[in-house]
Amino acid sequence: MTSTGHPLTDNDDQSRALLLELVGGIEPWDSLERVHLKTAAQWIAGGAPVYRVHKPDVPAMHLVSYFVVLDDTRGQLLLVAHRKAGLWLPAGGHVEPGEDPWAAVVRECREELGIHATASPITGELPLFLTVTETRGQGAHTDVSLWYLLTADADTITSYDQDEFNAIRWLTDEEVLEEPDELLDPHMHRFTHKLQHARTGRHQAASHTPLQRAEGS
Repeated sequence: MTSTGHPLTDNDDQSRALLLELVGGIEPWDSLERVHLKTAAQWIAGGAPVYRVHKPDVPAMHLVSYFVVLDDTRGQLLLVAHRKAGLWLPAGGHVEPGEDPWAAVVRECREELGIHATASPITGELPLFLTVTETRGQGAHTDVSLWYLLTADADTITSYDQDEFNAIRWLTDEEVLEEPDELLDPHMHRFTHKLQHARTGRHQAASHTPLQRAEGS
């Protein structure tokens, strides 16, 4: 189900409209995300299959939900060492046929990290970022990935899916940006910059009283 209460099915015009609304609500961070958002919207509107039905690459382009877990108190993000990709990535997975992307986040968070997915107040149950990425290796395909932001205390994550991941790490924004590109998801640095901007804007808004906002408007 979507946050609006409508079920998703792959060939339903209404479900495609809801996905288009979701994609259309993402403000592009840079010119590349603007291109990716346009690509995703054209793909959804064009009637192509959206969900993966056979591992690893059928159809050759399909929908993924990433989720970046943020411990806002410590200012740290969770990355996982993905066995198949050989990269440090956010957790997440493929959206199942008929599944809402946020529901995929809830399911994958429980399966991969053993915790309930709690949406960050920065974004709510909406994606912050979108990427279109060609995967590497056998069964190469294209992931259209919606990046969600969750909030959690790092101490509550005590286990992870060892079939999927070799390890997990908590890193500050600065530590993520210091990691070599070739060790991370190719868009991780861009996402981190966008997240920094979103967090800064939220903190600035919280530091102003309604009177100050009125005076400055």
